[in-house]
Amino acid sequence: MDSDGYTSDEMDVDSDYHSLLDRREDLTDAICNSPYDLIHYLERAVVYSNLGYPDLAAGDAYRALLLTDEVRNEAFEYHQDAVDALRRYSSTPANLPEVLRYGDLRRGSSDMVNGHGPRGPSSHQELAAIASVRCYQIISISLLLCGCLKSAHTYCHRGLSAFPTNHELINTMDHIMTMGRRRLKKDIVDVADLPEWGVVRREVYPWNTHEPDRFSDESLSMLNHELATIAPKCAVQVSELPVLLDGASDTDGYAIIPTCKQLGLFAVEDIAPGETVLNEYSLLTANNRHKDGNCDACGSALPPLSAERGPVQCSDCYDTVFCDEFCHDKAQELYHPALCEKDVDAIAKDPEAKESDASLYLLLLVRLLAMATHQETHPLELSQIKYIWGDFLSSGNNAIDLSPNAGPPPDWTLPFSFKYNIETPLHVLEKMDINIYTSITYHDIWIFNTCYAKFRGTASARKSTRDGRPDVAAVHPFWCLANHDCNPNVTWEWGGKMRLWARERRVINNEPGGIKAGEEIFNHYCDVELPVQQRREWAQGSLGGWCMCKRCRDESAAGDNGTNNQNEEES
Repeated sequence: MDSDGYTSDEMDVDSDYHSLLDRREDLTDAICNSPYDLIHYLERAVVYSNLGYPDLAAGDAYRALLLTDEVRNEAFEYHQDAVDALRRYSSTPANLPEVLRYGDLRRGSSDMVNGHGPRGPSSHQELAAIASVRCYQIISISLLLCGCLKSAHTYCHRGLSAFPTNHELINTMDHIMTMGRRRLKKDIVDVADLPEWGVVRREVYPWNTHEPDRFSDESLSMLNHELATIAPKCAVQVSELPVLLDGASDTDGYAIIPTCKQLGLFAVEDIAPGETVLNEYSLLTANNRHKDGNCDACGSALPPLSAERGPVQCSDCYDTVFCDEFCHDKAQELYHPALCEKDVDAIAKDPEAKESDASLYLLLLVRLLAMATHQETHPLELSQIKYIWGDFLSSGNNAIDLSPNAGPPPDWTLPFSFKYNIETPLHVLEKMDINIYTSITYHDIWIFNTCYAKFRGTASARKSTRDGRPDVAAVHPFWCLANHDCNPNVTWEWGGKMRLWARERRVINNEPGGIKAGEEIFNHYCDVELPVQQRREWAQGSLGGWCMCKRCRDESAAGDNGTNNQNEEES
């Protein structure tokens, strides 16, 4: 052990970690300089794997797989670019790029079958064939590590169809089915029943330079300038909140618990019961019903055609309808031209019930990407999302300990699926005529994950009156600065604009409502009439940890089911 208290093993691990981050940065630069070089994507995928980001590894390997298709098909849009990028690499087994000299692939493509081998004698065809199997290896093992077993099986099966004797893929398939039996608690597992969703790291990535210092005077001044018009009796200030816990704990009865700093809304003047606290308009909305009667911009119900100020259609794509001229003009100004006539209207619409929430998060991401594209800015720099905290954990808490004396792996908290985090976002970008290779600075998978982390727990949703499913969602950046508490002093309604108002009565003991100057505005992101266990399960899924507000702690410590002392008249 050295003088700083670190063992040589720990120092080596730290050095390896920083070396990997440096390597990732170098490869990202290389990809930006040569965006059609599939070898660079595979190399960065391996770095991501070694850093403990299997989701990002799967994303890079998937882009590389798409590029192998470009190489192998002359009719594809980027065929020549992808071929040219491979010219500097050798295809002979002894001189393959290092990332392809892995296991059985060292022998080249001689064992590939079913038309998956090289499509001609050119060296780039040989490289593309071998690289495709390497892509399948990385995608399948990475998705397995994320817990996305169905997609892992799909890509492992495709790899085995190309290279049936590949030992790495055979072993991965065994692991997928073993994990499937464990998770489903069955001896015989139907592939259709394998879980599609897993969890990944929810963090501010070490290379993310877009996350602001939310507590700086500059940030607070900017936020309060914007807030003045929508919540004149409030101010954004730094708040001290309980730290969310991973699960059950004996700390519920403690008088002092761990806290963290977050932004919050505070009253600067007294606010009477029933008085409006905030009135906020947002274009960051989503609707997962195809051709439903909602405004494309604000998400409110469209007025009848007979109304004096009836709905307004886009003049170029008649299927897109707005509730009035204001929403039409705002949409044209801020996002709609990026989607107009791009054939994206049906994507993620009318989903199965189990995918209703996921489709709304995806459509919020699509709207955000359209806003960023039209406004020619980075998605994470948009004001609609920039200052939202995504309930991130530190990279250190998320990291997989690589030391010889490592303990159990961490509990990751960001829900993840191949379909919603990788495949469909890239598909939408292609529909929008965006080059998914040259635009990686704006459209990398870690950017999508960061957006999802910010949406979850802060997006509000409205349920359909027909079937009770969530079908419209929105992100209101100032509304979600009002922190969650299960004994809130405000309630809200969203109908075109998000309106917060002071509760007439509090949930606990039916105490009088109203908010005094200096008090924090406490919002509610879930149904506060639920029992404490269900509220905490909601928080675990949306915020990444159990709610530790005073009401939850008191009810849990008392063994209360969470329904006592509630005001039955106000939700």
